Amino acid sequence: MHDPLAALLTPEGQALLAELRDHSPADELALATRLRRDHPAALVSAALGQARLRQRAAAKFGADAARMYFTPDGVEQATRAAVAAHRAARFAALGVTRVADLCCGIGGDAVALARAGIAVLAVDRDPAAVAAARANAAALGVAELVDVRCAEVGDADISGYDAVFIDPARRIGGGAPGGRGRVFDPEAYSPPLSWAVEVAGRVSHAALKVAPGIPHEAVPDAAEAEWVSDAGDVKEAVLWFGAAPDAVSPGVRRATLLPAGATLTGRGLPDPAPGPVGRYLYEPDGAVIRAHLVAEVAEQVGGRLLDATIAYVTADGRTETPFATAYEITDVLPFHVKKLRALLRERGVGSVTVKKRGSAVEPEELRRRLKLTGPTTVSCTIFLTRVAGAPTVLLARPAGPDPAT
Repeated sequence: MHDPLAALLTPEGQALLAELRDHSPADELALATRLRRDHPAALVSAALGQARLRQRAAAKFGADAARMYFTPDGVEQATRAAVAAHRAARFAALGVTRVADLCCGIGGDAVALARAGIAVLAVDRDPAAVAAARANAAALGVAELVDVRCAEVGDADISGYDAVFIDPARRIGGGAPGGRGRVFDPEAYSPPLSWAVEVAGRVSHAALKVAPGIPHEAVPDAAEAEWVSDAGDVKEAVLWFGAAPDAVSPGVRRATLLPAGATLTGRGLPDPAPGPVGRYLYEPDGAVIRAHLVAEVAEQVGGRLLDATIAYVTADGRTETPFATAYEITDVLPFHVKKLRALLRERGVGSVTVKKRGSAVEPEELRRRLKLTGPTTVSCTIFLTRVAGAPTVLLARPAGPDPAT
């Protein structure tokens, strides 16, 4: 089978990649012209392409990206390293020693599993992705634990493996990013969710990666659903299968916040009732909202909703929680741009952060209309939302620590 990375793995290819490690895209044309005097044009093009992909991948893989190999789709679709490490740690905690990673892509999850001491069968039907996965296992020192194969995942023999991880493709189209679209129906995944659930039933434990926006009614009763955020951004949802006390709980909804690793599980609490605006506003993490665990956060902080349909919690007291960001509310007023602009000018505000839930107003448009003239060192946070159904503006500042702690 042709290895599309073979030329880059030669001494000449490695030397080119090392030279391009910190290259500036602005200098790429001149750099390519110079390099082609001493190297084959095809090799230079391949090295430049890989160098660009490595720079893009640094946000997901950190320092490892400079040693890894990518495809354009692989950079876009690969799991962020911190999230893959969290999942690998959960597998290890379950006592898993051998995982079949189906739809392995460029091998980011396979590497994380191997680093957790787990032997991995990594399978994908894309030859370019398989070549990258194999090269990545070698480059990151885990090749002895990762067996990479190019095959249809439905043909993979998973007997002898105590767990599977399946990350189906959730995009359609191709070419430029604008030509690609996300798939929202789990049965339109490739392979479909029903197939992945059936495979999960053949082994002791399984994790199936799904889109964070998966409807809760589409989550199988036998699965624990975990939504994971990293530095406040929701990255994925995973369906876990397999019974293990305090590890996988069928029917439970969980939110996990990285890098700290704080995790919140649902207890079936009813939605909290809305009430008057208190001194503090709590903005739940996106994973908490996706997991429908706002009620659990409201209980933690002794709070209530601003509006029955909005995931903002308000409370009279300050309570520390890792699952929501706290703000101290300074002003509450009906939405009116001129009055808001006058108030901000009166206070000399020159910089605002605009957040919204339940408002049709676009933050950038509001910033333009506010025409702030104060120094940028004077700032505040504006929340555009509804209170008891009425469009409302809340002015706030980040809350200090809980005075009781």
